[in-house]
Amino acid sequence: MPWWGGASAAAVPVLLVAGLTAAARLQPPRFDAGNNTLSALAADGARDSWIMTITFVAVAACDIVTALALRPAARAGRIALTGTGLACMMVAAFPDHPGGSPSHAYCAGAAVAGQVLWPSFAWRRGPGVPWGLRPATCVAASVALAALALWFGAELVVHGAQMGVSERIAGLAQAAWPLCVVSSCRRGRPASLPDPVPDDSALGA
Repeated sequence: MPWWGGASAAAVPVLLVAGLTAAARLQPPRFDAGNNTLSALAADGARDSWIMTITFVAVAACDIVTALALRPAARAGRIALTGTGLACMMVAAFPDHPGGSPSHAYCAGAAVAGQVLWPSFAWRRGPGVPWGLRPATCVAASVALAALALWFGAELVVHGAQMGVSERIAGLAQAAWPLCVVSSCRRGRPASLPDPVPDDSALGA
């Protein structure tokens, strides 16, 4: 697991929190962060919308870099995480606007789906597999991320008072999970390496 993969994974939650905090603070006083989505911060007509747009692009780029570095994971999971990053870039390319944007909605839906599903495609079996890539862990992660995404989806449909809060919690969980997986890979023994063979000379044989 190369160091730059750890750096990109660690950067995602930091960039996300910094970007959405800065963008929200620059909005008019009437802007309610708890009842507005991140897309509203990058939407046409939002004040300094470029901040959230750049945040989306930076987070997406880091996800792609993390996917390239996450060599212990199954290839399908790495491809899914790469696709998630590309979908997030498309979210930035097609901002929301008053009345709604189908292109933005499709891209955002693809990005969320990718974040929820990639752990289930990344699992590996065998001795020495890091805990973040074990089947039970990956399935549990997908279930938890799906539950948070469904909470946000329900709030979005009914325009609930917790729409912004639910999206931020779901988004931070999705942003933090690649870092958890990378951390487990950097701490654990690579799954592809056999168990070490004792050196007879070191044992005094």
